[in-house]
Amino acid sequence: MALESNEYPDKSINKFESMLKTDDVYFFDAEDFEEIVHHYLNNGKISLGKKAIQIGLEQHPNSLELKLLQVEILAFEDKFEAAELLLDEIENINSQNEEIYIQRANIRSKQDKHQEAVNLLLEALHLTTEAFDIHSLLGMEYLFMDNYLEAKHSFMKCVEIDDSDYSSLYNVVYCFEFLEDFDGAILYLNDYLERNPYCDVAWHQLGKMYYSMDMFPEALTAFDFAVISDDTFIGAYFEKGKVLEKLGRYNEAIENYESTITLEDPTSYAFLRLGKCHEKLGNFDLAKYYYYHTVHEDPLLDKGWLAITDFHYGQKNYDKALYYINKAINIDGENPQYWKKAAKIYSALENLDEADFAYKQTVDLGNYEFATWKNWADVLRKIGDFHSSIQVLLQGLEFYPDNANLLYKLAGTHLKNNDLAEAKLTLSKAMKIDFDKLQAFDEQFPEFSEIDWVKALVSKIGNTAK
Repeated sequence: MALESNEYPDKSINKFESMLKTDDVYFFDAEDFEEIVHHYLNNGKISLGKKAIQIGLEQHPNSLELKLLQVEILAFEDKFEAAELLLDEIENINSQNEEIYIQRANIRSKQDKHQEAVNLLLEALHLTTEAFDIHSLLGMEYLFMDNYLEAKHSFMKCVEIDDSDYSSLYNVVYCFEFLEDFDGAILYLNDYLERNPYCDVAWHQLGKMYYSMDMFPEALTAFDFAVISDDTFIGAYFEKGKVLEKLGRYNEAIENYESTITLEDPTSYAFLRLGKCHEKLGNFDLAKYYYYHTVHEDPLLDKGWLAITDFHYGQKNYDKALYYINKAINIDGENPQYWKKAAKIYSALENLDEADFAYKQTVDLGNYEFATWKNWADVLRKIGDFHSSIQVLLQGLEFYPDNANLLYKLAGTHLKNNDLAEAKLTLSKAMKIDFDKLQAFDEQFPEFSEIDWVKALVSKIGNTAK
């Protein structure tokens, strides 16, 4: 006698595999075949799933469920035409089966026809008494279409049906975040928590929303409740530590980061945050200890290398800082932040040629920050390469047009390079944009402040500015 579906699943699978090995023919109920197919599909054993469907349809040729599973495999293999023909056959037998519309929607989705998939799923919704899966599929289709508002509503329906479905809850919050509706997310999560006061996931998400809005006391309370709900929730301890850091409560932050290490294998992020906290407290030996562990745990974590470099730079131990940033560059020479940091250290060591090279690498790798152009131009000017300094400043102005700081530097460098006409034009433009920054020009280029035409230009534009 065939086994009841789901009663002894392992026995059904063992019996089926025994049949394949011996070439004997055993009889199974259609439900048993469905169970066997689901087992193989869930475990990625597509060929065995196909074999089970083939034998199942030989024994139960009228089984719509097995045919729908065959459609699912055909769609998985991108055999859309064959899948559609089989769906037509099934629809002629039972047009009210919502799975037909779901499978058609799956095919449309794989063809990037997401609106058509949505329309089919809405049809399925009218035919089913179990709407959860369809709302979830609708939510995903809306996400594919970047329609975060409708996606949010679909995932909210899932949570209404099953408030323990945390995957949908996460998706709801994700949609709120993408829509930048943080107030809406907070209201939604608070309402959810009225019904589920011990849901650690919801408290955790609520804390993250408060944190993103710089509402640190509220975030701390939410993470406290997350920990109360589940005292092994590592993510809540970590986020709580971040809030305590923001509040300047570094010793308490350390306790929370240490909790994450106690509960699970330590992560480079936990070591990094511990190092930062100890550095803030002036515990420099402990800060070094944790920074070393950060880069040892994850040599590819750029924040770790930058932290240990910054630590030694802050201690004015430039040789040590250079040692670590060079180790980082040896691991990942394509990271512009490493080269930018190296340039800063070379500048501090008065190794200007190396600083020039490092800034060039920084820009070549795509770092176009204001400070990069400004500092690179300063290095070239100190070297005495005024022409190159001018070129760098002009490149910087392409990214930051009408930036008074760069214009004043450019005017002074033109003067250094004896480009009198360009200097007059540039200085005039800089003063018209921001006259107050003239003081920085005087401090950086004091030798030019007493030139008659400079004084006359200052007087003329200064009176206009007033």
